[in-house]
Amino acid sequence: MFERYAIFYTPMGALADFGARWLGWDSVQSCTFPHLEIADTNVADVTQTPRKYGLHGTLKAPFQLAKGCELTQLQDAATTFAAGQAAFEIGTLDLRYENGFVALRPRQAQIDLQRFAATTVKAFDAFRAPLTAADIARRRATKLTMRQDQQMLEWGYPFIFDDFHFHLTLTGRLAPDAAAQVISALAPRLERIAPAPFIIDAITLMGQDSAGLFHQIHRYALTG
Repeated sequence: MFERYAIFYTPMGALADFGARWLGWDSVQSCTFPHLEIADTNVADVTQTPRKYGLHGTLKAPFQLAKGCELTQLQDAATTFAAGQAAFEIGTLDLRYENGFVALRPRQAQIDLQRFAATTVKAFDAFRAPLTAADIARRRATKLTMRQDQQMLEWGYPFIFDDFHFHLTLTGRLAPDAAAQVISALAPRLERIAPAPFIIDAITLMGQDSAGLFHQIHRYALTG
């Protein structure tokens, strides 16, 4: 039994293989990998924060199951949801340093992506247990805006709707010079393997174990 669950977007193919070897954790196979090597960069250190999630884009942030809910119900809901949603393109992903960390991000704003993410948040909220007082205090320590605070209280996570920015996280927080070094090293690799246009074609139900590592329970193709 997992301690928390989440709905992520997870890539497949060469990009997924890269992510497992860069971060050192493969959420599909539930195993660790030796990190890629970059000159003058401690990859284990710069990837420590995002490692436990695997390569992913958050759609519904991690949550504990509500009282009375079972994993099988969440799986059934994911099956139904994916069957009612169509795959869509989000253009090109760029390797960028924003908000203190390096990630693959859409080059341009994507209305379809924003709508899809909002729909996902709402569709699975019935399965989410209320935040604890400790959860709320921890989030508020990050100096949320009034809107983000209200979204946290209503939906369990502050960075949704107009505050949602899709990204595949590659590092923890870095100084600008360290981020530039990572981008310089990774850009040639990612140019060869990142699909263009990038297509959101599935949602992935994830489970977090007692060690904090996330595992892919199932990847549901969008077939609507």
